[in-house]
Amino acid sequence: SKSREVHTLTDQAKPDVIAKAASELGCRSVAFTYNDPIIFHEYAIDVAKACHERDIKTVAVTAGYQCAGPREEFYRYMDAANVDLKGFTEEFYRKVCIGELAPVLETLRYIKHETDTWLETTTLLIPGKNDSDDELKRMCDWFVRELGPDVPMHFSAFHPDFKMMDTPDTPPSTLERARKIAMQAGVRYAYTGNVHDRDGDTTLCHQCHSPLIVRDWY
Repeated sequence: SKSREVHTLTDQAKPDVIAKAASELGCRSVAFTYNDPIIFHEYAIDVAKACHERDIKTVAVTAGYQCAGPREEFYRYMDAANVDLKGFTEEFYRKVCIGELAPVLETLRYIKHETDTWLETTTLLIPGKNDSDDELKRMCDWFVRELGPDVPMHFSAFHPDFKMMDTPDTPPSTLERARKIAMQAGVRYAYTGNVHDRDGDTTLCHQCHSPLIVRDWY
């Protein structure tokens, strides 16, 4: 068969079946991830509708690379989104992601200012590619100016895989540096990921800096 995997999957994982299973298992939300849900746009919306009928929230994990029309329809049904802000230069997006930065920034602005969808971002820091102090500072300054200080910002560690086996792992110090730059820029909720960093996983009160939620790994 030449049918795509998602087409075959939808024969078994029908929207009402997923919603029913989530309800029976006591799940409070269903996440669309691995792969980007905008690839299966209609199916994700159908699942979201079925979940909402059972009072189950829906979460999209996406690269945010979307045209205006489909974007408006998609986020009408998403309760939360974690958008991959993969870097902050057009060169990085063009050479590494084979895409463009500008549409992603527009999606972030749209979600924040035109929808009720809860928004967070994640940046995978790749050594020598998108982890310079200058790029991180410009990213964080834009982030606070355009999205505000309260949108959570995550920095994750890269590990060698697929076509980037010659690139080293991200040192924990790079994540700590990125988090510090973000907080200095005014981001109130900056986190580290893919490493064991209790400080970087902890949610702090932005006024007194006391721990509100302490996490240890995921």
